[in-house]
Amino acid sequence: MAFVFALILVALALFATEALPVDVTAIGVMVALMLVEPTTESLVQAGVLAEPIYILHQPGDGVSPLTQGLSGFASTATITVLAMFILSDGVQRTGIVQILGSKLASLTGDDETRQLGATVGLVGPISGFINNTAAVAILLPMVTDIAHSGKISPSKLLLPLSYASMFGGMLTLIGTSTNILASQLSADLLGQPFSMFEFTQLGIVVTLVGTIYLLTIGRWLVPGRIPAREDLTDEFEMGEYLTEVVVREDSPIVGQTVREALAETDFDVDVIQLIRGKRTFLEPLDPKTIQAGDVFALRTDRDTLVDLLDAEGLDLLPEVDVDDAELERASEQQNLVEIVVSPGSSLVGETLTSANFRQRYDATVLALRRGRELFRQRMDRVGLKVGDTLLVQATADSIDRLNVNNDFIVAQEVERPDYRRSKIPVAVGIVAAVVAVAALTPIHIVVSALAGAVAMILTGCLRPPELYDAVQWDVIFLLAGVIPLGIALQETGGADLLAEAFVLAAPGLPAIVVLGLMYVVTALLTNVISNNASVVLMIPVAVEAARQLEANAFAFVLAVTFAASTAFMTPVGYQTNLLVYGPGGYRFTDYVKVGAPLQAVFAVVTTLGIAFFWGLAPA
Repeated sequence: MAFVFALILVALALFATEALPVDVTAIGVMVALMLVEPTTESLVQAGVLAEPIYILHQPGDGVSPLTQGLSGFASTATITVLAMFILSDGVQRTGIVQILGSKLASLTGDDETRQLGATVGLVGPISGFINNTAAVAILLPMVTDIAHSGKISPSKLLLPLSYASMFGGMLTLIGTSTNILASQLSADLLGQPFSMFEFTQLGIVVTLVGTIYLLTIGRWLVPGRIPAREDLTDEFEMGEYLTEVVVREDSPIVGQTVREALAETDFDVDVIQLIRGKRTFLEPLDPKTIQAGDVFALRTDRDTLVDLLDAEGLDLLPEVDVDDAELERASEQQNLVEIVVSPGSSLVGETLTSANFRQRYDATVLALRRGRELFRQRMDRVGLKVGDTLLVQATADSIDRLNVNNDFIVAQEVERPDYRRSKIPVAVGIVAAVVAVAALTPIHIVVSALAGAVAMILTGCLRPPELYDAVQWDVIFLLAGVIPLGIALQETGGADLLAEAFVLAAPGLPAIVVLGLMYVVTALLTNVISNNASVVLMIPVAVEAARQLEANAFAFVLAVTFAASTAFMTPVGYQTNLLVYGPGGYRFTDYVKVGAPLQAVFAVVTTLGIAFFWGLAPA
């Protein structure tokens, strides 16, 4: 038991600090659990230990620790979540969400109340039927454009977008991966999985309460960090970092290619565009041979510029204002956009240099924003994280490629000709069929979801190679890694011990108060670690606590499930919060200021709702 608790503490620290990606931490936990028994058996044979340590099963029970350790990969929850990612992607590629968003946007005008109501009213119901992280990723560009067109800060809408997706995900079983995992844990511990609409009635209540909060108190508390867009270069405060220089006749870089000139310099500088006569060139600039008289738009700071002018034989062009118009004069189309690093992106943990960003995407990064922090120097040394917002200049073709790349979300609406709009009825019908079959027949959700995923391929809503891009593999590996941790917590008696401590900490309190405390503890834990990890750790404790109180254990499971899916108080508590962190320019404290009152309201509403709908008396 001591080993399990030590492993949990290490895992919690790694989850909270993200010293390693959460999926890597989860797999590390799984490997550690499987190594304990064979390692201690070897130590017993060597005379170092008196007896081996068993943490994934009990000695003599005939259960294989290897099977238990790998059970996360065979879990119905893991497979169901994988299938739901595919179903969500199939719907997304039809463009139906964008169509709904555009129609709604046309009705909002520049009225902030209508914009906020439309944002919350659209993402909430959608999140009940497709993955809520995907819903936010799809709607983020539309919401940003709505705000800017109405001269309203996008910060006023993006945090409500994230929050509404979370409580909207509680409308059905398939709204979040957390619900699906909690359902399996409930089935394992109580023999009572969730039905498709098990908690829809309470989901509707919390959605209505959350919507009212966001339209009233929340609207007042959410800050307007990012100004309504006038100029992206102003938004990223690039005035001191953009300039234009001309190459002198005696410059040592004349005759070199741009790649050679950049490779040989130690200066922190990026070439953004090349102006030669009446022509303006964007990426790819590397193969261009530098000529005397060439004008370069550069990203660098003033101190570096002074040294650069002398060393490279350049002259500063006076009275040139390098703004959006100047940077976009290469064509009549938009060349300057914000892109957001998406969940599961292959760039997470990479730097711009290690990812070979410039050559790989034919695009130049001018600045990087992480919350309120702006990077405009030495960006090539910054490790990228989910939610980082990059100010990028590229050709229209390169922007189109970025827009269809799952590593990024382009934070402005870009017309995508690859939407399969003729497949809208088919994709929606498939999702409806999956929901109906799981809700109305004895067929398990994992079977109906997998059948739906196959149907997406057979009907052409998705192409076979797109299956792998549709899945957020970090979530899948996270689930596979943390499920054995829950097993170890139960097998070693750790869950019983934590439950006893929980009950002893609240002596003599009514069951409904303990239920509320269970919600609060889970919510606090979820705000610093993965929501799926919170469910795995807290549901066994909740079940044991309910048994000791002689209360309805299923009610306690529901409290943990709702709390784990509503992490409002930190940007790291939920992926949707991370997604809007950079585009909204938020501070960490903004989540506490807006999310803490909402979390407190939900603690009361959810506790009372569970007591009303399911009762607290033991079943």
